[in-house]
Amino acid sequence: MKVPSLDLTTSARMAGIRQKGTKIETQVATVLRELGLHYRKNVKRLPGSPDFANGSRHWAVFVNGCFWHHHTGCHRATVPKSNTKFWTSKFRANRQRDAYAIVELRREGFKVVVVWECQIECIREKLGQILEAGRVNPR
Repeated sequence: MKVPSLDLTTSARMAGIRQKGTKIETQVATVLRELGLHYRKNVKRLPGSPDFANGSRHWAVFVNGCFWHHHTGCHRATVPKSNTKFWTSKFRANRQRDAYAIVELRREGFKVVVVWECQIECIREKLGQILEAGRVNPR
């Protein structure tokens, strides 16, 4: 019996990872509703397609997975041992794309908050930054 190659195993494992409706996204949506903030999800017309945004109140929230967006200093931001060059390049491109989207949104006058997957315990505090800015009214 032939053992499946690492590439097929890795590919199958990566295909099983959710992109939408993750636990952290669900919790962010719950907290936003509790704070009385109205939002749209995955707003394609805005730079970076924020996970949550309110165009009239000018705020956006990105919910980032620590692995895929390579959260600096996080234990979940590992680099796979195989094909390291590819992954390093991919993570660098993801971070550059994220930074560009944030700069563009801020240039358009948006308050931007990034919630990392590992910050599940402090979601309310992170999202409170939207209200603290004094630029956003809950209703």
